[in-house]
Amino acid sequence: MQDAGRLLLVLGVALALAGGALMIFGRLHLPGDLSLKSGNVTVYVPLATGIILSIVLTVILNFVLRRR
Repeated sequence: MQDAGRLLLVLGVALALAGGALMIFGRLHLPGDLSLKSGNVTVYVPLATGIILSIVLTVILNFVLRRR
């Protein structure tokens, strides 16, 4: 039961970090992010942001899960 508590704590911290990163990257437009505008419609495709978040979360999860 103690392992489940630790896992939930780690996942909570990782989720908070991911949320903070999304808030920061939402304001910064990286060069690989696409923004398409047509009239009143704007479509934003965060390709570079998604790749960076994927790499960061992969490193964090590998570090956490390999310590067990």
